[in-house]
Amino acid sequence: MPSGIQEATAFEFKSASVQLVSFVPATLDAEEIDTELRDKLGDGEHMLSGSHVAIDFSALPETPDAASLRRLVEQLAHFDLALVAAQGGNDAQCAAAREAGLIIINPDAVTHLPTPKPVVAERVPAMVVTKPIRAGQQVYARGGDLVVLALVSNGAEVIADGSIHVYAPLRGRALAGARGDTGARVYTTCLEAELVSIAGVYRTLEEALPANIKAGAAQIRLDDNKLVIEALSGLV
Repeated sequence: MPSGIQEATAFEFKSASVQLVSFVPATLDAEEIDTELRDKLGDGEHMLSGSHVAIDFSALPETPDAASLRRLVEQLAHFDLALVAAQGGNDAQCAAAREAGLIIINPDAVTHLPTPKPVVAERVPAMVVTKPIRAGQQVYARGGDLVVLALVSNGAEVIADGSIHVYAPLRGRALAGARGDTGARVYTTCLEAELVSIAGVYRTLEEALPANIKAGAAQIRLDDNKLVIEALSGLV
């Protein structure tokens, strides 16, 4: 080989970083998990779509078998979540995870894990919806705000990478800041929502709201990673 010419190789290793979403179950009951996944994520595209997931055993008292973990892999895949790793488990839990084909993440082997930064999509003009959004329908404003000029029914879902403005009763689920924008807000002239979320922080509104908020004009925002619900005419 001529001097100075490097022989080509079939492959090479390069450093890479992969961000994982932690899934921390308190139970592996398939029916219970499925119900809560549908409640929080719906049946269509959602803020975590396409994410890689690591199951965290720290809150799970039981030791699952490999078959139950494989069922969980399939269950999360139905919601466009890829369960690929496990962490925080005892020896038996880690053994079951390995048998199920999951990678074991060893915290002791990590010298530095930077805090993931929220992914804020490039803003685009607001999406404006003029017709009612019925039960079972989902509207997603990718990269910008969503403005709805009609009813959002129970069982409907409105999602935006930016803020959500509903100038009518909001009775379904509203998820603003879907790609991590903690400054996003939800505004409505009539708050009757089932669930609201800002940048992944959820709250169901099944409990009674104060009289000055229930069925009135309100906004929802984040304050120190906690959801705050305020009447537009004044603070709660």
